[in-house]
Amino acid sequence: MTATGEDHVTARGGPWWWARRRSAVLDVSLAVVSALECALEGIPFARDAGIPVAAGVVFGLLAGSVLLVRRRWPIAVVLVSIAITPAEMGFLMGVVGLYTLAAAELPRRIIGSLAGMSLVGTLIVTFVKTQQDMSRGDLEIGDWFVPFAAITMSLGFTAPPVLLGLYVGARRRLMESLRERADSLERELQLLAERAEERAEWARNEERTRIAREMHDVVAHRVSLMVVHAAALQAVARKDPEKAVKNAALVGDMGRQALTELREMLGVLRSGGDGPSREPSASTSPAVPASASVPLAAVGVAAAAAASRVADDEGPCLAEIEELVGQSAAAGMVVALSVEGDVRSYAPLVEQTAYRVVQEALTNVHKHAAGAKTYVRLAHRVSEIAMQVENEPPEEAASSARLPSGGNGLVGMRERVSALGGVFVSGPTDAGGFRVSAVIPAS
Repeated sequence: MTATGEDHVTARGGPWWWARRRSAVLDVSLAVVSALECALEGIPFARDAGIPVAAGVVFGLLAGSVLLVRRRWPIAVVLVSIAITPAEMGFLMGVVGLYTLAAAELPRRIIGSLAGMSLVGTLIVTFVKTQQDMSRGDLEIGDWFVPFAAITMSLGFTAPPVLLGLYVGARRRLMESLRERADSLERELQLLAERAEERAEWARNEERTRIAREMHDVVAHRVSLMVVHAAALQAVARKDPEKAVKNAALVGDMGRQALTELREMLGVLRSGGDGPSREPSASTSPAVPASASVPLAAVGVAAAAAASRVADDEGPCLAEIEELVGQSAAAGMVVALSVEGDVRSYAPLVEQTAYRVVQEALTNVHKHAAGAKTYVRLAHRVSEIAMQVENEPPEEAASSARLPSGGNGLVGMRERVSALGGVFVSGPTDAGGFRVSAVIPAS
């Protein structure tokens, strides 16, 4: 990006009212030339006026040096040039003053008024001077020459500097406007870049949370069942070998299913939803990770694609809830499933969310209320689907597998349901048990 505004600011550094040093040098040079011109023109003026020549020279030096302040007070310069027009001096000062006046940020009526005064003054002085020359016999031309010379000289002395000043002033204002627009655009681009960075960071955090929730729901339930079956296997290994063999087989099946689901999810995450991952080339610098060259926005896109594939292509559905309840029953839980309403299909994300809520609720029963009787209710309504998992208080003598808990289960369920515009409620019951309820819109 360019730093147009900064370059423009650092270019300033002239003395007094000048923006640049070269501007000061130019004005000083013009003032010196104008002072010398007026001083030389002051000699014939002093002779014609009958005053000392030194007074005419000093007057010319003072009048011509006014050009030094043309940038700060252009009106004063033009007024002085108009005032000394009858003395036939200040030609350079008049031309430069009109140019500076027209290029300055002044109302057009002021520029037009002063330019008109200068035009009239020059016209009168030229007319009188030409008439005097013709009356003395210095010029032997027809009478038409006097007004022609007066008009030509006044227009030539006034119009070109005014027109050039108007053009330069308009161009300068245009450049200032373009510079301001460039600075504004640069600031907007920087702001957009910062916002894009914030959105990318937010997207990464959101997808990281979503993927963590998905992995928790996929793996935690099956691992919890494995721990429950392992505890039961330890308890009946010597007393009931046949049941121990059955529990061992269930533990193996659960382990294989957990590994399969975990491997599928990790494969999707590694490919980023775009295919298998590729090894970094040999030319890649060992000091720079291969992921460092990936744009920030691509991280969120890849994570979103991965989570979407897991959610849409490989996610569970409501038809598998009966199997889910059966797995918990096989682990020793007394659980009853009831379904109300006409069974129908829903959007994949709705069915997956409903399945995960029931799955996580059953996992919590295994963790915190082992041996408690549990009721799973599923209701198909007109525009929504409702589910409820409620367990009775656990028996005091019931053994617990002492499963660890990270405290993220209820949070993850609430986030899933809220993301679909549903309602999630959880809490203890009056009887001492625990209830998890959720209602999800059907569309």
